[in-house]
Amino acid sequence: MQKYLEAFYNSFLGTLDWTWKSIIFEVPWYTNYFWGLIAISLVVWGLEIAFPWRKNQAIFRKDFWLDAGYMFFNFFIFSIVISGIYKILELAFTEVNITAKTFALFDISEWAPILQLLVFFIILDFVQWFTHVLLHKYHILWRFHKVHHSVKEMGFAAHLRYHWMENIFYKPLKTFGVMLIGGFEPSQAYIVHFITIAIGHLNHANIKITWGPLKYIFNNPVMHLYHHAYTLPEGKKGVNYGISLSLWDYIFKTNYIPEDSGTIEIGFKGDDEFPKDFVGQNLYGFAKGQK
Repeated sequence: MQKYLEAFYNSFLGTLDWTWKSIIFEVPWYTNYFWGLIAISLVVWGLEIAFPWRKNQAIFRKDFWLDAGYMFFNFFIFSIVISGIYKILELAFTEVNITAKTFALFDISEWAPILQLLVFFIILDFVQWFTHVLLHKYHILWRFHKVHHSVKEMGFAAHLRYHWMENIFYKPLKTFGVMLIGGFEPSQAYIVHFITIAIGHLNHANIKITWGPLKYIFNNPVMHLYHHAYTLPEGKKGVNYGISLSLWDYIFKTNYIPEDSGTIEIGFKGDDEFPKDFVGQNLYGFAKGQK
């Protein structure tokens, strides 16, 4: 028990220290998630201001600051708190001889770095797509995912408005996805991380982008807006589940883009009674009898 407590404590302090060093620019710039998130956010927000899709939407749209708070909470504060738990799990798996190579389907250590990153990106994106489908399919998971769908005006910061429990759902499956790739160096993952943040911000932004023929590969704001549509096709619990890639939706027939005006109502039935504040939203999902 002592070693688990020490692992938790050391991981917690290590993540806290790294975050602080990021804030004061004492980590390599290409691994600085704190200022990287801010830089990406400012660039995408600037694009929203310069080229707004919904021109009557305010620059500081509805819940702009709530979503900004979510970005820093989910990306940093919660990550610091939960890091110790993940370290304990990693230690426990190691003790029963389950390592990063246990479930490896193939070894990519000899592949070119760019090819390694591409494979990592594709596998990780599919795992996230699949997890996203589960969040809509099962009621117990949807109760938490409702926080993300409570957005009523779409903008870049809505990307990271989600219930902290989603970290619990996504992280193990993402970790398992990484374990399928033998020889991949996690230190390279920061490149994919920044790319996915930028794509996620763009997909939630008030910008009309479709990527032309590449829309069948990459997710886009038009496609993702319909993921948040208040009214879904009959019998569907969700559409357009793609995170960075739209590819999976077209393969598994979950794509849906009936028009591209950008004026549709977003949210979900009953969202008028959903908590409007940060605390209320993050407590939501735990009470019995919630729909």
